[in-house]
Amino acid sequence: MLTPEQRALRAEIGAHEKWAREPDRPAATAKARAGFLAKLEAEVDPAGVLPPEERARRAEHLRQAHMKRMALASSRARAAKKGGADAP
Repeated sequence: MLTPEQRALRAEIGAHEKWAREPDRPAATAKARAGFLAKLEAEVDPAGVLPPEERARRAEHLRQAHMKRMALASSRARAAKKGGADAP
């Protein structure tokens, strides 16, 4: 049984090996990015009634909110690890 630290290290090794062999990182993740954006567009316009430009604009705001939410969670986790006042 691996500890959480060992599992994380094993995952990091795998990620480094994958990206060492991948010639075009943006192309390798394009399908996932497109799927995520399509999910966000469906979330902001489930009936599909907005013009494509407006739907894309709103989906981009949702994407940015998602990224900021992850950054906040990361910041809090780092603070908690250090025992800081910003810990949740």
